[in-house]
Order: sequence, then structure tokens, then C-alpha cells
Amino acid sequence: QVQLVESGGGLVQAGGSLRLSCIASGSIVSINEMGWYRQAPGKQRELVAHATSGGNINYGDSVKGRFTISRDNAKNTVYLQMNSLKPEDTAVYYCNADGIKTGHGGVYFIGYGYWGQGTQVTVST
Repeated sequence: QVQLVESGGGLVQAGGSLRLSCIASGSIVSINEMGWYRQAPGKQRELVAHATSGGNINYGDSVKGRFTISRDNAKNTVYLQMNSLKPEDTAVYYCNADGIKTGHGGVYFIGYGYWGQGTQVTVST
């Protein structure tokens, strides 16, 4: 069973930085896509950053130039470095993964739509 576990959230002042981590566990062979989404109170969940195993990366418009996504494929981990944080970045941040190949012994399964439990990021003025 695949699980995504986020860490690194917290309270930070505007202009500060935080680094989020998300580790995928289970009998994982490979992960095609990993990314971060966020949801603020009363708002829809939105894309923050997304990276494929092939190195394609895209960012939400509001975080371009401030946030950086990276992956360690050997560790099934994705990171989000957040700099120059603003109060409007306050949200619950969720890790997402798609195209997770699991299995062994020649029997494999590819699953989609995995989510972590979320980690709170609060940016104060």
C-alpha cells in the first residue's frame, strides 16, 4: 500500500523560507509524477508545483520565481523550497503523486491519484 507523508510545514514570518518534504512509501518501483498542491480556507485546491520523472517542471503562476520543486527519485521523495513567503501563501499543502508503479516478481500495478495528509503552512505579517 502506497503512502505519502509530508513534513516541514509551520509558522514563518513574511519574507521567510520553509522547505517541505514528501516521502512515498510502499513497494514502489518508480513514480512518474510528483507535485504539490495547496488549499486555503474557502478556496479551491490549486497547483503549486509539479515535476515528472523525466524532468518536466511547472509552477503555479503565484509562486513562480519564489518556490522550487525538486525530486530525489532514488528516495521516492519530492521537496518544495519556498522562499520569500507571503501571507497569501498560507494554506494546507498537499503532496500528490501519479503513475506510481508498485509490485515485484514481474507483477506490477500502476496507480494514480495518491495524496498525502497535508501540512499546514502559515505566513504571518
